[in-house]
Amino acid sequence: MGGSRGKLGVWKFASCDGCQLTLLDCEEALLTLADELEIAYFKEASRREDPGPFDLGLVEGSITTAHDAERIRDVRSRCRTLVVIGACATAGGIQALRNFRDSDELRAQVYASPAYIDSLATSTAIAEHVPVDFELRGCPIDRRQLLEVIGAFLSGRKPAIGRDAVCLECKRRGHVCVTVARGEPCLGPITQEGCGALCPGCHRGCYGCFGPKDGANTRALVDHLRAGGLGRGEALRLLRTFNADAPAFREESRRHE
Repeated sequence: MGGSRGKLGVWKFASCDGCQLTLLDCEEALLTLADELEIAYFKEASRREDPGPFDLGLVEGSITTAHDAERIRDVRSRCRTLVVIGACATAGGIQALRNFRDSDELRAQVYASPAYIDSLATSTAIAEHVPVDFELRGCPIDRRQLLEVIGAFLSGRKPAIGRDAVCLECKRRGHVCVTVARGEPCLGPITQEGCGALCPGCHRGCYGCFGPKDGANTRALVDHLRAGGLGRGEALRLLRTFNADAPAFREESRRHE
């Protein structure tokens, strides 16, 4: 960056703020990064509102309103590199469950005065609206992976983020397979690594927080779980959580409606 500090901007769209908090949880590492990156816009941490342009932009959250669809285009225009972080930004988030229902009906059920609610019929990933340079998965993201992405940006290299299945993380950590040993439904074979196999390490099945891995054979896994006694409704709920609108999970879930 020519010997001077680059500018970092962080934006929130429809989300729970968890991925932004992961950035704040980096604590001491943030002090080191501050030597090379100026945090010029980050409403979760500061009232400062630098207009940019920004060398690196981090975006959390999905697009759920017409206003946000316009706002993300403005953010993109001011960022040289745009990285989207978390399940909401990469797959629409838990709020994308509304994509499978009639949004007007849901609005009437939830709000006393639905006429005042101005929202789109769907919750969609940032990449459906603007070009993105990198997607960091997770609900929430992993702080080590976040620091790797920022470090890669500063070094001018591609982030070294693993794309294997959670199953391989289990094997590396010596976890006993919860499906084989306990009969627990687990999305580990079709979910991208990144969490450190947290749930299987606690004897629980993987919930798919990091979304489907590349080439995930969702049909084969769900058919195997169904043959083992998993009900149709249970299969549907298993696939429709944090990454319900990720294409591989979305299309397989529709088979069980």
